[in-house]
Formats: sequence, structure tokens, C-alpha cells
Amino acid sequence: MASTEGLVPITRNFLASYYDKYPAPPLSDDVSRLSSQIRSLANDLLLDSPPSQEESLLIEEADRQPPHKIDENMWKNREHMEEIIFLLERSHWPATLQQSSAPEDVELANALGKLSEKFEKTLNTLKSFQAVNSDRIFNTVMTYMPQDFRGALIRQQRERSERNKQAEVDALVNSGGSIRDRYSLMWKQQMDRRRQLAQLGSATGVYKTLVKYLVGVPQVLLDFVRQINDDDGPMEEQRHRYGPPLYSLTAMVIFIRLFLFLSWGRFDANKLKRHQVAILEQAVDVYTSEFESFIKFISGVFANSPFFISAEAAGALETRKNDEYKEITIPAGKNFEVSFSVDSVNSYIAWDFSVVQGKISTDIGFSLEYTNESGEKTLILPYRRHESDQGNFCTVLVGNYKLLWDNTYSTFFKKVLHYRVDCIPPVVEPMQPTNEGE
Repeated sequence: MASTEGLVPITRNFLASYYDKYPAPPLSDDVSRLSSQIRSLANDLLLDSPPSQEESLLIEEADRQPPHKIDENMWKNREHMEEIIFLLERSHWPATLQQSSAPEDVELANALGKLSEKFEKTLNTLKSFQAVNSDRIFNTVMTYMPQDFRGALIRQQRERSERNKQAEVDALVNSGGSIRDRYSLMWKQQMDRRRQLAQLGSATGVYKTLVKYLVGVPQVLLDFVRQINDDDGPMEEQRHRYGPPLYSLTAMVIFIRLFLFLSWGRFDANKLKRHQVAILEQAVDVYTSEFESFIKFISGVFANSPFFISAEAAGALETRKNDEYKEITIPAGKNFEVSFSVDSVNSYIAWDFSVVQGKISTDIGFSLEYTNESGEKTLILPYRRHESDQGNFCTVLVGNYKLLWDNTYSTFFKKVLHYRVDCIPPVVEPMQPTNEGE
């Protein structure tokens, strides 16, 4: 059992600093171009033939924004790749194409076979990534578990849960469930895994009885599994950094599937033309290449990402975040103010600012005023123009204190203010122990 002494779960601030070292490589411009072209081809097929109910469902999905979550997008890409491979199987081609021996149809059949191979390769890459990532998370968690019956209980619970989930999927497939049905179930199961992680961390649900016996399981581990998928938790930073390129690829694979699906339903009336096949081949080449590159990149990011950091590192990041200066543009003829509600006398109002941009005039007006509960105002620091200033004021009254930066005297020129302000509560000295014997 690895030691967790002095460790805390990763924070969003820490991941932000970690991800700064791994900027997402931009997608090829061909992704946007070919996505637009393949969607346009799909729309053309609808001009003379309205969509069926099943086609309408796929069109609605193509018109929606991709899911927000990284892993949900991964599952969506996997689902649509399987659907495309299904359409590319010879037995699912239009009957006229299956039976034709015309040279152009033989050429198309060969092209479809190559497209299927590319999707198979990319699909296997995605499946491997998901399996490795899932095992890595679980094994990392287990590293910090007591290496005795308690860890074994957790492993047994996971294995039992996974067997039950697989049996549920098998039963659905055996009853004739579609690929869409299967992936809907698999995503629901993924959400169940998340809930179980949260339950483990908070000792609820299926783990309520189990956790009672987990004396010695580090609290930092329980905190980690409870917080990791919070809406504004560490994974939200991952979505913020790496979601956009994945969203584009999710949309692209849906457009490819939509075009194929509509084409098969209208093949007799609208046989695929050479230029359409050429665009389809380009789109598949770009999608599979870009998706595999994204998986390779994100695998490296995830493989090196820690789950726990020292409390000192987390504190330093929070301090750095709190110490950050802000910038605001104050237009000509306008002002900017910051107010503090002070509840204790002997608090300090502190400021540090400078004008970092200006034309001709590089100063700005500054003053500090106090407002009591009756609304009466008192000027604490008289108005004066500064290029920069740093200072503080010790409050003698509770109430509202307003720092005001004034650019109303400027007719044409905006000012960019670089500033930091704080309200520091009074420091309470500790009581000195008395020696009753003296």
C-alpha cells in the first residue's frame, strides 16, 4: 500500500497548470472542410426524398451539439464507427450493389472494403485506449488501498459488477437489440460506474456496508473518487482543454454515417457518383487519421497525469491563483469601482494598480470613499490622478468601502487598468496564558 501522507486529490487548478505543458495540437483544416462537404452531400439526398423516421432520428443527432463530456464523446465515436462498419458490410449494401458486376460497382465495392478496414483499425485503437485508461484509474486507486482483505473486497465488488454489466449487454444483443440500444445501455453503465465511485468515496449505496470495514483506507483516496467527476471538478478542466477538437471529430463521424445511411436508402434512384465517393474517401481518411492522432496525444496526457499531489503544491497553486492581478479596460468617459463590505474595524483595504495602456495620457483618477448604513458618504482618500499607486487603509468603521478609478475626464482614450485589491480582516492575537501561580 503506497503512502498518501501529505497528499491531496488533484484540483482543477493543478490540472490547468499541468495541461499548460500539453497544448492540444490543432486539427487539420480538412476536418471542417470535409465535414461541411459530407453534410452538404447528405442534405442533397433529402431534396427529392423526405427522411424516414429512423433517418430523422439520425438527422436530429447530427443537428445537435456533441455531448459535453470527454468520455461520452469517446463512446459516441465508438458507436457511430460500429454503425458505419455495419453499413459497409457487404450483406448490408443495397441489393442492387450486392448483385452488380459492373466495373464501376466493382470499383465502388473495393473502395467500401478499404473504408471498412480503416474504421476497424480506428475502432480498435479507441477500444484499447478506453480499456487501458479504465484499468489505469482502477489500478492507481488500488495502489493506495490496504493490500489485504479490504483491497480484495473492492476488487471482488468491481469484478462482480463488471460481470453483471457484460451479462446485461449480452442479453440485449441476444434479444435483437440494435447497436444504438447497446451503446445506450453501455453509456448508462458508464454512469453507474461513476456513481459507484462517488458511493465509495461517501460510503453510500452498494459500498455502504463495505466501507464500514475499510478502516485504514486513506481519506484522500475516498475524497478523490468522490470528487473526480464533479461538474466543476478536475475533469471539467480536461473538457475545457481537450473537448473542442474531439467535438469536431464527433460531428464529423456522425455526418459520415448520415451520408452513408441516406445513400443506401436511395441507392436505386441516386447511385453514388464518382465525386461523392471521392469526398467520402477523403472524409474517412481525414477522420480516422485525426482521431487516431487525438487518441495518441490524449493517451500521453492521461498517462502522465497524477491523481494526487502534495498539499504544499495545491496550496501554492491556490495562493498563486489568489495573488493574480486582474486587468480591465475602462472606456473614455467611464469609471470603474470595486466595493468591500467591512464587518470588522481594523480591517485593511489594500490596493496596487498601474495603467498599462494609454495614448498621450497614461494616468487615471483614483479615490476611496466610505458609506455608512444610513447611506452617508465620507471621502477617505481624495481624488488624485496616478500612473500607478500602491497603498492601504486601516478601517475605523464598519460599512461599505468603495475604490473608484475615474476615466470620465478622457474624451477619446480608454485606459487598461492592471490591478489587485484586497480586504484583509484584522489579525487576532492569541490569548497569552496566565500563570496563576505568580
